[in-house]
Amino acid sequence: MQYKPHDYQRYAANFITENPVTCLLLDMGLGKTSITLTAINDLLFDSFQTRKILVVAPLRVARDTWRDEIAKWEHLSDLRFAIAVGSSGERKAALLRKADIYIINRENVQWLVEESGISFDYDMLVVDELSSFKSHQSKRFKALMRMRPKVKRIVGLTGTPSSNGLMDLWAEYKLLDMGQRLGRFIGQYRTDFFTPDKSNGQVIFSYKPLPGAEEQIYNKISDITISMRATDHLSMPELITAEHIVQLSEKERERYDELKRDLVLELENGEVTAANAAALSGKLCQMSNGAVYGDDGKVHHIHDRKLDALEDLIEAANGKPVLVAYWFKHDLSRITQRLEKLKVTFSKLDSSESITKWNNGELPVALIHPASAGHGLNLQAGGSTIIWFGLTWSLELYQQTNARLWRQGQSAGTVVVHHIITKNTIDRRILKALSDKDQTQSSLIEAVKANL
Repeated sequence: MQYKPHDYQRYAANFITENPVTCLLLDMGLGKTSITLTAINDLLFDSFQTRKILVVAPLRVARDTWRDEIAKWEHLSDLRFAIAVGSSGERKAALLRKADIYIINRENVQWLVEESGISFDYDMLVVDELSSFKSHQSKRFKALMRMRPKVKRIVGLTGTPSSNGLMDLWAEYKLLDMGQRLGRFIGQYRTDFFTPDKSNGQVIFSYKPLPGAEEQIYNKISDITISMRATDHLSMPELITAEHIVQLSEKERERYDELKRDLVLELENGEVTAANAAALSGKLCQMSNGAVYGDDGKVHHIHDRKLDALEDLIEAANGKPVLVAYWFKHDLSRITQRLEKLKVTFSKLDSSESITKWNNGELPVALIHPASAGHGLNLQAGGSTIIWFGLTWSLELYQQTNARLWRQGQSAGTVVVHHIITKNTIDRRILKALSDKDQTQSSLIEAVKANL
């Protein structure tokens, strides 16, 4: 696909190439990965300012997102990359391959530095989700800091760097500039910009910024930082869409294909039957989302791929409110279970009280069914990000749900709509039907008919 960057994307890529230390604070869906890869491509092959890049990212982002972005854009076709995830042997094999970019998940940073036995000879470092290095006491932070002097160029990427307050910034920027802007020691940073807040005798539990501290801190980091909230590269508001692809395992794929082919799926605890093309469409949508209703009405688990992707997106939001659209009842129950396990505060938007909480910014995650996101429901005060866990064939419902956030009165500069798509399933056909503005039953029937 030909890369046609927005003005802000060109600006950000040039910013990376012109500055050895950079931090991009861009909202999800604004193209942080493609921006960074474009800059890397220029640094490798145009200006020859770098030769070997290490990317540190969350596991599924490291495994899938960077690879997919490189494969997606024509201008990146010369980039060679190696993904160092999996077992110790698989990681070592990847790191020893000849490549331009080496991608590793953040959980293995300590292993890379202390146990792998492989020389740390990277001259450029990209930290995707810089906010995951906000603790200066974490092992991953300490390991990467030991290697930081060896790196000539570094890029930090995140959407929300200080979800827990300005104190988070110190470790993140220490990793970027080795203490040049916010100081070499956390104690000095606290003294300069904060005062004790909650305490018990000599034990201080939290700090609050001194008057004017926020502006001073931002001024100190402004020369190496791009934040979409501080620039004017996008119209107000602009709608940005993004896709997040998940892939079924071989066994999960066999189950999906069996139902698509035979209209009957045999499972250990029951049977799933689709009587016609419309019913088959519904069953395939359910399987794509991760579970399916059997003939006895019971829910049969298929996979957790979309739940994992949803977890990654919520983590990437780093406390910024997200609206999650689901379609089936078992989607709601499985999402609820995952959020409870993660100890994330959430609510289903099905009452005036829950809607008020969302609009007051009290809910990090809100769950909504498209059929209940009726005309005139104002949710734009609560957030600017929506994640489609499961899609609907109805263009009207799809557009109306997105319009709950993408509307006048939205104070954020952009509204970002994420779609979690299961690869090579009916999800792709639904998304295409929506993009083609085809809301008729013929699209539904034709989509399944082609696969029978």
